[in-house]
Amino acid sequence: MANNSTLLVPQAKAAINQLKYEVAQELGIPLQPNGYNGNLLTRDVGSIGGTITKRLVQIAEQQLNGFKR
Repeated sequence: MANNSTLLVPQAKAAINQLKYEVAQELGIPLQPNGYNGNLLTRDVGSIGGTITKRLVQIAEQQLNGFKR
């Protein structure tokens, strides 16, 4: 499977990275500040990614609700 991690909005990289660290902290999963997290369990990484996805969907839904007529 190809890794397609190209951001549509490159300026969002910092915000996504910050969100990753916030979610990890809330879940009690320690992330290394140097960026290497190869010691994490797949379950933990999945929890972080899943929570980020849920938050992004919530943000999009809130924005779309603002566009309703």
